[in-house]
Amino acid sequence: MVEGFEASIDDFLTTRVVNQPAASRGSRTRYTIGEPSMANKDEIPAGVNTTVTTTQTNLTNLRRDLRDWLAKQTGDPDLRVEEVSRNSSTGMSSVSVLFSTVRIIDGITKRTPQVLRMVPEESALPVFPEYDLRAQSRVMNAVADFGAVPVPRVRWIEDIGDVLGRPFLVMDRAEGHAPQDNPPYVFDSWMLGANPSRLAELQRNSIVVMAEIHRTPNPEAILGLSPGQTPQQRLQSVFDEAWSYYEWTLNSGGMRIPSIEAGFDWVRAHWPSTVSNTTLCWGDARIGNILYDGVVPTAVLDWEAATAGPPELDVAWFIFFHRMYQDMADAFGRPGLPKFLRPADVIDEFQQISGRKLNDMRFHLVFAAVRCAIIFARIKQRTVHFGDTTAPATADEYVLHHSMLNQLIHDKYEWSI
Repeated sequence: MVEGFEASIDDFLTTRVVNQPAASRGSRTRYTIGEPSMANKDEIPAGVNTTVTTTQTNLTNLRRDLRDWLAKQTGDPDLRVEEVSRNSSTGMSSVSVLFSTVRIIDGITKRTPQVLRMVPEESALPVFPEYDLRAQSRVMNAVADFGAVPVPRVRWIEDIGDVLGRPFLVMDRAEGHAPQDNPPYVFDSWMLGANPSRLAELQRNSIVVMAEIHRTPNPEAILGLSPGQTPQQRLQSVFDEAWSYYEWTLNSGGMRIPSIEAGFDWVRAHWPSTVSNTTLCWGDARIGNILYDGVVPTAVLDWEAATAGPPELDVAWFIFFHRMYQDMADAFGRPGLPKFLRPADVIDEFQQISGRKLNDMRFHLVFAAVRCAIIFARIKQRTVHFGDTTAPATADEYVLHHSMLNQLIHDKYEWSI
């Protein structure tokens, strides 16, 4: 068992926040995100709170303003926007609103399900310092054009904020179901009772997604990065970006986190001598960001963190996130999914599928834990700021996986790779 999750899992489970757009003209309020997904609510770990802070949205105003804007973009004054709803499974960074456009083309009514992705309000304490919608659009459409991975196509971007009060993009909506984060799928999901062969298929299909993303050509051009960096230089750039992000959190009301800073020191001290060739990296590679029809991926989502770097960045993040969830299950005495996405299995399978040799995975696993720690510390800061939870006793406890991180940087955590 990995200790240290009992005090912090509650805060993670309250952070599926839907920060609705400024154009709502609404006020900040508290509400409950529906019913817990477990069939028996008594199964939820004691103390877990599903109440979060969000901004109440006037969907009527949003629908009107979005309709008017889309009518101009399409040149169709008769375009209608219908079935507008907040996405209850939206992530921790951008805002998602579901809707359908309805147009009559050549006498035939065409209904197109779509998604509005909007950057959060400044007053909502955004998780990230900036949200480059044009970069996201370029990445998503480039991967879609490459054709190896199902990615929703971005249709329109409004990056000024004049229409709905905040910049947004509109993309096609895909059908499917993602393994849940609230509570994590290791506590309750169809996967817990799945046949091992079914889980093996899900694992392989998910690893194929990563491997295919890394085959996308010209990653630096897609991301608008300076060409000609060596693999070492590109990895250094990723490190520098992570450190800059941490400094931004400090300058935005955060506090110094000893375990994060010790983690950066560990990464500097263990810098790899060999860095794999640069690829397009998804950035938030995990099964919770894939929609599935059964075990078949139907859409790959959440590209805010896309970057260029060695493929180990994605593979390590993929392994780390599941392992963190499994440690949570262990901490609460739940079975979880200990045989699913095991580090050695993922590494071996990825190498077989991609034909790439992965280097220095212990380094990349620690680096993933450090980068994720900054995000979780920021999320915790938000929950404290909005009164959803009390401030922890120590700075390290702002990090959900602080115990795991401290074990990692002291070489006391076993990955079995």
